[in-house]
Amino acid sequence: MHRSQLTNDDHREEPSPVAIPSQSHLPAEFDLAGHTAIVASAGGDETPFLAAALAEAGAAVFVAARHRSAAAAIADAVTAVTGRETHRHVGRWDTPADAAAVLESFSTAYPRADILVSDTRSFFAKPAADIELAEWDELHARNVRATFMLSQAVGRRMLDQRYGRIVNVISNLAERAVINCSAYSATQAAVLSLTRSLAVEWGRSEIRVNAVGSGWSTAEDIPLEIQREELLVRYTPMRRKGHPRDLAAMLVYLCSPHCDYPSGQPVYIDGGLNAHP
Repeated sequence: MHRSQLTNDDHREEPSPVAIPSQSHLPAEFDLAGHTAIVASAGGDETPFLAAALAEAGAAVFVAARHRSAAAAIADAVTAVTGRETHRHVGRWDTPADAAAVLESFSTAYPRADILVSDTRSFFAKPAADIELAEWDELHARNVRATFMLSQAVGRRMLDQRYGRIVNVISNLAERAVINCSAYSATQAAVLSLTRSLAVEWGRSEIRVNAVGSGWSTAEDIPLEIQREELLVRYTPMRRKGHPRDLAAMLVYLCSPHCDYPSGQPVYIDGGLNAHP
């Protein structure tokens, strides 16, 4: 689950372009050497692990985040793998102008965008009867409109080059209901529908669009006996919370050239929670 701060701290940092060494020892399905990825994050604690997994697979990773602290955390995770600084952009991207600014910053370092990973989840919980219009609109701007704006901007480049991999990170609440999460769940269902629609519309241009869904997760390494004190953990078939590392291998595969036939699909890495009645 993710919550973004309401701050306005647009800023760009653009170190010199770097070359990511080939990861030829990796299986072909998990080798992203020579590919460039844009990782866009609302600031959730899963994104640094996902960006590091792409870098470990050999991709050059460009970071876009809403806040400096989130951008720094993701960039530091990538640097820990590559030993070099990574390019980053800080600001929103839920308008055409803001999305164009992300691409402008990206273009100072890289000629093409092969991969887009969007994790725009801002979590919000409130009884449906109490949700205000401004809250609804802001949540949809962050979670849905931002995903579309950046997908549109990057997708235009992918259409021109006739290749691309787009992966949207979503919550399993896209297909489940939880009390007090109606607004948030609606945004996740919208991103899932967008994923499927873009997969259909752009498939003939060799662009594959999929989603990775997470469930009840934490980036902390909490002992199992402590986790299982929570009712929702006991409800999860795997009897533990997920960790961002659980998503990493699937994400890398969905971003690779070998992910050629799967498209428009959500893959839930949630310990079986979505399969639970």
